[in-house]
Amino acid sequence: MKITRFEDIIAWQKAQDLAVEIYRNFGKINDSGFRDQICRAAVSISNNIAEGFDRQTDKQFSSYLFIALGSASEVRSMLYLAARIQLITNAMRDELIAKTAEISRIIFGFIKSLK
Repeated sequence: MKITRFEDIIAWQKAQDLAVEIYRNFGKINDSGFRDQICRAAVSISNNIAEGFDRQTDKQFSSYLFIALGSASEVRSMLYLAARIQLITNAMRDELIAKTAEISRIIFGFIKSLK
């Protein structure tokens, strides 16, 4: 089945869900620098998938998917830090990290399929 809109991409859907969870869990913390950075990184995942989808070539799309992959890793890194500085519990960290890891696996598989 050929994907005709970015909204049909599973990685985009899951990244949107992750961004909502990140906003819900970090939207009210007092550390505005941390809050803004993790929220921007989370939103960047789905935005780069969407932006790359409408590029002219699979190579260009792959470049945006790699950026999305990097943003997922950034979120994951920040989740480790958030738990260490006690902004979230270890259980919440593990749940959100599992979601970012799943998104990363899907994106990586998508990149491989474009080659």
